[in-house]
Amino acid sequence: MLDRIRIVLVQTFHPGNIGASARAMKTMGLSDLVLVAPRQFPDEEATRLAAGAADLVEGCRVVDSLPAAIGDCVQVIGASARLRSLPLPCYHEPEQMAAELWRRLPEGPVAIVFGRERYGLTNEEIGHCTHQLNIPANPDYGVLNLSQAVQIVAYEAFRQSRIQGEARQMPKASGPYPTMEQLDHFYAHLHRALESAGFLTQPHARTEAHLRALFTRAEPSRKELSILRGVLNALERHD
Repeated sequence: MLDRIRIVLVQTFHPGNIGASARAMKTMGLSDLVLVAPRQFPDEEATRLAAGAADLVEGCRVVDSLPAAIGDCVQVIGASARLRSLPLPCYHEPEQMAAELWRRLPEGPVAIVFGRERYGLTNEEIGHCTHQLNIPANPDYGVLNLSQAVQIVAYEAFRQSRIQGEARQMPKASGPYPTMEQLDHFYAHLHRALESAGFLTQPHARTEAHLRALFTRAEPSRKELSILRGVLNALERHD
């Protein structure tokens, strides 16, 4: 199940951090690495710092946008040192995150997203996530290196695999959960229906962002999402 856990690095500035993150992943049995618009890659520094994990660097997938990296995922967790204004569910302990994501893995990949070294993920990128992750650290200096943060998350995932006894017992899902691509289609449908109904009259009210956060907290299953889209279709026909 560890091979279903995806590490996504967004616009990494230093190529060495890509290699160090790959090494952190491989030591804990993770192998799915996706890079979103890295500043400089491929690069010899990435390969050098990967050490024995050069195969992860060479085999990683490079994409242009975060949606392209997470479209097939059933859960997307954005690692951030700063809690954002939108009330997405937040894991304050990596151990709790690992335990909950393990229950989703039977349904599909789970992505853990890390932002730029200097300022992390943007609010828009966090908006593409279903959950936030805050790694507790010294409040006077809580700045983790990118690869250190990846190492902590990878360790907790590996630790959870040992607790669950991966070879003996598969976790049970409470889904099936929709993929991020399916959720994006729903949000696009919701936008069309709200716009057609004349509901979106205040462009600065962030109405859609708050609705997106509401549905994220609700965690609808695929069947429930299908019902919601049926409701939208019925409302559109009524108009």
